[in-house]
Amino acid sequence: MKRLLLLLPPLLLLALTSRAQTTLRGTVRDAAGQPLPGVNVFVRGTFDGTSTDSVGRFGFETGAAAGRYVVQASLLGFITSEQPLTLPAPAAPLSFVLKATPHALGSVVITAGAFEASDEHRSAALTTRDIQTTAGALADVAAAFNTLPGTTRVGEDGMLFVRGGAASETKTYLDGLPVQNPYNATVAAVPARGRFSPSLFKGTVFSTGGYSALYGQALSGVLLLNSTDLAPETQTGLSATSVFLGASRTRRWERTSLALTTDYTNLTPYTGLLPQNVRWDQAPRGLSSSVALHHRTSQAGMLKMYGTWNSQQLQIGQPSPEPAGRQTVGLRSANAYLNTTFRSPLRRGWSLQSGLALSRDDQHLRPDSLRLRTLEQALTGRVVLINDSANARFNVKVGAEGLVQQVGQVVQPNAAAPTVYRPEFREKRLAGFVESDFQLTDRLAGRVGGRTEYSALLGRWNAAPRLALAYQTTANSSVSAAYGHFYQTPDNALLLVAAPRLRFEQATHAVLTYQYARAGRLLQAEAYHKTYTQLVRYDGRNPRDPRTYDNGGTGYARGFDLLWRDRKTIKYLEYYLSYGFLDTKRQYRQDPVSAVPTFAARHSVSVVAKYWVPALHTQFGATASYGSPRRYHDLNQAEPGYNQGRLPTYQDLSLNASYLTHLFGQFTIVHLAVNNVLARPNVFGYRYAQQPAAATGLYNRVAVTPTAPRMVFLGVFISINKQTPGNVNERPE
Repeated sequence: MKRLLLLLPPLLLLALTSRAQTTLRGTVRDAAGQPLPGVNVFVRGTFDGTSTDSVGRFGFETGAAAGRYVVQASLLGFITSEQPLTLPAPAAPLSFVLKATPHALGSVVITAGAFEASDEHRSAALTTRDIQTTAGALADVAAAFNTLPGTTRVGEDGMLFVRGGAASETKTYLDGLPVQNPYNATVAAVPARGRFSPSLFKGTVFSTGGYSALYGQALSGVLLLNSTDLAPETQTGLSATSVFLGASRTRRWERTSLALTTDYTNLTPYTGLLPQNVRWDQAPRGLSSSVALHHRTSQAGMLKMYGTWNSQQLQIGQPSPEPAGRQTVGLRSANAYLNTTFRSPLRRGWSLQSGLALSRDDQHLRPDSLRLRTLEQALTGRVVLINDSANARFNVKVGAEGLVQQVGQVVQPNAAAPTVYRPEFREKRLAGFVESDFQLTDRLAGRVGGRTEYSALLGRWNAAPRLALAYQTTANSSVSAAYGHFYQTPDNALLLVAAPRLRFEQATHAVLTYQYARAGRLLQAEAYHKTYTQLVRYDGRNPRDPRTYDNGGTGYARGFDLLWRDRKTIKYLEYYLSYGFLDTKRQYRQDPVSAVPTFAARHSVSVVAKYWVPALHTQFGATASYGSPRRYHDLNQAEPGYNQGRLPTYQDLSLNASYLTHLFGQFTIVHLAVNNVLARPNVFGYRYAQQPAAATGLYNRVAVTPTAPRMVFLGVFISINKQTPGNVNERPE
């Protein structure tokens, strides 16, 4: 698959011819002077165009022949604007002002449950560049979104835990297709990183509840990743860092772009230089590569192919409460992923969005002498039809989604022993959905939809209604509400044991949101209530006995989130404050009673700041995070109960700096980041011995801590680009 994917783009591109390019740049604002993101700007009669970024700026190349043209700027809810253009004379920066369309559908944006960072909505919370420059995130998508309200930082895991939900309750979608394995493989107590680079995306949407009927299989939230269309220009990138080496090549033609990347990661030198809290018998190392081929089929049509492959291995010696004092865990994994999507306008106001994704994830885990292999293969397809012409006040979206999945495990006591356990399952799941955005008045809009799914493995189906309303209270503020039912099949590990006995797990969301946005400032307050039913339970003393499994688990999560973001008050300073309050309990998996789950913190606070110093051509960043004590089950506590122990608070201060310069005449960024600057010994939990000590009657235990007191990252990123060499006097956007 990988070889075929690498051969197809060059064969296709042999037919493309290069021609003189003219760069067009400019800005788009509304009548009040505020920047408009997501505006479609293009040269009429050609395939050349782009969308404005989060601050209303655009830039693209056109290879149109000499002559007179018209540049058009359009956005749903605004009157289209046009300006004349003469080529090939260099064009001055263009400036568009769009006026709102009276009674336009979409003039009221539903924000309930969503922190959006796409270029299509004005309620942007994090952009792609935010993810790359947030201190403490190290350009990891999940780590950056963990600074937003509604999430709990689970430092030993690294994934997204949303409003009292487990990591598996948040689903990742890439260009509308669900991703089966969004994180790189890892072992216990070593945080995982996301599989995709944020530079792939033009926008992200992070919904922490009450999300659209177009998406499913997530009890808590969805992370929607939308890839860029055509690459803006031809360039070569080189990266040399303290943990990896990378190279990339991007080629842009009139209607097509091709991007190739490769990275080699090896932490052996790094772990040898800096103190570690664990023993690395083999520090993490791996090789990854990707190819992205994008082709514009028409003014609004786009074909995208994205393929990635990576392999990694590590072996770690972790502290153990058993007499040996240490447990050795090895991991070897390989992952391949191919995502192909196509969108195109049809007739009579209809448009088509379709896609197909294949994935294969192979993990070999070796805790001490035990051998455990897990292989997952999946094929996902999706078709969505959208009609915006039915009426000026509503639209219709209807679609279907299918999944074919095979998961198997092989368990051996040691490498020489025969297999003692070989569970597997095959799943075929089909989903259908319909949704409509409507506008009742100039100030009141809504979204109503429904989703139904059928699982051949479970032999069951579900129906999930969704509803959201938004009311514009003033020119700068709005109130939104969302309600819906959400279903999810149990985790793969549970299906491997007891698939035929299980049902869909279920959650119900109710969300109320207030948002105020004006002149670069944003205030968002959200209250929510979530109930769980049909959660899977089993007897922890015999987890391989399917007879102990049922869907009798229940739970709830309620609370409120606050987000304040300011880009205006102090020149060159951008910051945001987030706070989340969470009250949650659940009884699921092997919990004997209802209790606060170990991955939930009652209070979560983050302060993220970035300051640009023009004289130094440097942006400085800082992130301070706090989490109130999480719960754990203390086997040595005399007081009866479950999850009655409390960990120390979580505290972290991380800093970074990005210096913009030119190296050998090429635009270069030197990036330095230090996570947990103060080397605070955060504790994420405890491992207990299987038997109490004979002398004391107590269970020995060891703390689960970060793998190192602090993380130091140094990287040099060179962009070899003759068209736009880069301006070191402008802060990174």
